Amino acid sequence: MEKRPTRSELSENLTWDLSDLFSTHKDWQNELEAIQKDVEQFAIFKGELGKEASTLYQCLATYEAFQKRVIWVATYANLRNSTDGTDPSRQEDSAKVAQALAIIQAKLSFIQSEILEIPTETIGDFVKQHPQLATYRKMLADLIEKKPYTLSSQIEELLASLSEVHDAPYMIYQRSTSSDMMFASITDEHGNELPMSSALYEDRYELTADNTARRNAYKSFVQTLRQYQHTYTAVYATEVTKQVVMARQRQYDNVTDMLLHPQQVTTDMYHNQLDIIQAELAPHMQRFARLKKEQLGLEELYLCDLKASLDPDFNPVTTYEEATATIVEALGIMGEEYQQVMKQAIQNRWVDLADNIGKRSGAFCSSPYGVHPYILITWTDTMRGAFVLAHELGHAGHFYFAAKEQSLFNTRPSTYFVEAPSTLNELLLANHLLAKTDDERMKRWIITQLLGTYYHNFVTHLLEAEFQKRVYTLAENGTPLTAKVLSEQKKEALANFWGDKVTMDEGAGLTWMRQPHYYMGLYPYTYSAGLTVSTAVAQTIQQEGAPAAERWMNVLKSGGTLKPLDLIQKAGVDMSSPEPIKQAVDFVGSLVDQLEASYQKEK
Repeated sequence: MEKRPTRSELSENLTWDLSDLFSTHKDWQNELEAIQKDVEQFAIFKGELGKEASTLYQCLATYEAFQKRVIWVATYANLRNSTDGTDPSRQEDSAKVAQALAIIQAKLSFIQSEILEIPTETIGDFVKQHPQLATYRKMLADLIEKKPYTLSSQIEELLASLSEVHDAPYMIYQRSTSSDMMFASITDEHGNELPMSSALYEDRYELTADNTARRNAYKSFVQTLRQYQHTYTAVYATEVTKQVVMARQRQYDNVTDMLLHPQQVTTDMYHNQLDIIQAELAPHMQRFARLKKEQLGLEELYLCDLKASLDPDFNPVTTYEEATATIVEALGIMGEEYQQVMKQAIQNRWVDLADNIGKRSGAFCSSPYGVHPYILITWTDTMRGAFVLAHELGHAGHFYFAAKEQSLFNTRPSTYFVEAPSTLNELLLANHLLAKTDDERMKRWIITQLLGTYYHNFVTHLLEAEFQKRVYTLAENGTPLTAKVLSEQKKEALANFWGDKVTMDEGAGLTWMRQPHYYMGLYPYTYSAGLTVSTAVAQTIQQEGAPAAERWMNVLKSGGTLKPLDLIQKAGVDMSSPEPIKQAVDFVGSLVDQLEASYQKEK
C-alpha cells in the first residue's frame, strides 16, 4: 500500500521556504521573546491619545510597525503547524504564540478604547492638524463605526486577555483534524489497498471516476466523522455560544448583525446571496445532478458522487510543472506585472504542495505583510488541482499588490470581497483552456471544472452559510445544539437544495464537521459573493481585454482603502443590486445547457 510520507521525508523543493520569514527557528524564538518585551513601549501612550494629534499619530505609527512583527511571528508558527500538526514542538510553538498574543492584545486594547472615547469631531481636527494621520483615516472611521457596540475599556481589556480562550474552539478543531483523526485504508475497483486521509479524500478520492474507491473513501470518511461527532459538537456549540453571548453583550440585535458589521455589508446583501442563489440555482444544479447520474450509470446518486467526473475515462493528468506553466500563460491576459508575481510564487517556493502525515486538509493562502504570500495545497497530479492552485494564486496576487501599494492597516478589504480575486483566476484559466482546444471531450471536461468552481462556491459554501444561519437561529432561541440537531440541520439544508435528485444518506448530515469555516464568523457565504463579482469581471475582461484587466489591477492595489460596495463598484459591478447574482446564476445555467446539448449529440 502506498504510504504517506512524514514531513522530514519530503524533498525541499516540494515545500515552502519559511526562511523568508525567519532564517532559523532560533531567530523566531528570539523575536517571540522580543515582542513580548517590546509591547511595554506602548505604556507611555496610555491615557494620552485624546490630547494631541501628534501623540495619536506616534502611537498608531508605532502600533503599525509592531503589528508587522507580531504578524510575522504568528504566521511562522501557524504555517509550520499547518504542515505537520502531529509534531509536538510545532504544537508547543503555536501554544506559545497564542499565549503571547493574548497578553499582547490585552496590553494594547487601550488603544481602541481610548480612540473610541475621543469625540468624532476631535479626530477630524487631529487629521487636519497632522496630515500624516490621513494614512489611518479609514482605520479610524471603521473604529468609530464600532463605538455603539464597544464595552468599557476594562471589559475590553479583559476580553482581549481571554483571546486564547475565545480562539480555543478553532484551535481544538484544527489540532484534532490534523493530529487525531485517523481513517481506515480503502480499496479501489481492482482491490488495491490505498491510504486514506482527510486531504486525500478532498483532493483525490472525492473526484475519482472509480466508483468503488470514491464510495469506500466516503464510508471511511464518514466513519471517522461519526466517531468525533459528539466532541466536535461540543467544540462548535462552544463557538456558537461565544458568538451569541458576545452579540447580546455588545447590544447587537443578533449574531448575524454582529458578524456582518466588520464586513461592512448590509443584511440585504447577505440575504440576497443566500436566498437568490438557493432559489434560482437549485433547478440548474439538479439538472446537473440528473445528468451526472445518467452518465455514471448509477441507480442512486449520493452526496459523495457529486464531484465525480462526468466522463470517468477522461481525467486529464498533469505534472505540477505543466500545470503552473499553463496557469501563468492563462493569466497573461492580466498583464506582465501580474504574470511576473505568479512566476515568483511558483519559482521561489511560496507554495507547499506535497502531502505528508499531519498536514492539514484543503488549501489556503497566508499573506504576512512585508514578506510575501504563502500557499498550502496538496498536489495530486490532476488538472483539477490546477484550478485549486490558480485560486490560491489569486489570493496571493491580490495581497501582494495590496501590500505593495498600501500601508498595513489599509491592506485588507472586507471578507465580502476576498474571494473575488481567487475565483477570477479560476475563470480565466478555464477561458484560456477552452480557447486552446478543439477537442469536444476536453471542452466538456473544462465546463465541468467551471461547474466545479460554482458547485464549490455557490453550493457547498452557500449551504454551509445556510447551516450557519439555522444554527444561530436555534441557539438564539435557546435550542440545545446536540450532535443530532446539527446533523439534522445539515441534512435538511442539503435535501432542500438537491430535492429528490440526490439521495441523502445518514453520513450526509455528518458533513457539517468537514469545514473549519464555521469558526471564522460569517465567512462561507462570502465565497458566493466573490464568485458573483468575478463572474461579471471575467466576462468584461473577455470582452474588453487590457482596459478591464487594468481596472481590476487598480482594484487589487486599492487593498482595504474602500468599503466593499465602493471597491467592487470600481470594477464596474453593483452588488447592492440582485442583478449580478442573477446573471451569475444564469451563466451557471448556460454551462449546464452546454453539457446537456453535448451529450444529446452523442445519442
